[in-house]
Amino acid sequence: MDLSKSLEISAAAMRAQGTRLRVISENLANADSTGETADDLPYRRQVVSFRNVFDRALGGETIEVANVLEDPSQFDRRYEPGHPSADDDGYVLYPNVNTLVEMMDMREAQRSYEANLNAIEVARSMLSKTIDLLR
Repeated sequence: MDLSKSLEISAAAMRAQGTRLRVISENLANADSTGETADDLPYRRQVVSFRNVFDRALGGETIEVANVLEDPSQFDRRYEPGHPSADDDGYVLYPNVNTLVEMMDMREAQRSYEANLNAIEVARSMLSKTIDLLR
């Protein structure tokens, strides 16, 4: 495989992880969002799913975002009778976002992004050294 193909594969992975980081950021930003009334549902956590795609031009597989899906897990229910979004029993629904899980996912996405960035930097350095040798 030539170096330009490895650059394109790493760039595709960086785009996918960038989307994942954006979704995680949205989850964290809405971790304490509630509905405006008792009948409104709070923010629902989003999850990114990936898929491998065979790129005929590259002759190899790349990764891309398949979907951004809603997490079907239960909302957090807290007893807060004075809250404007409280139901008749005094409970408020909070998003199904666990900030600890989101931070771990963010760290994983960040590390994957950095690994692909390092691969691009190494490939670029190799191309530069090859050009220097040909002079």
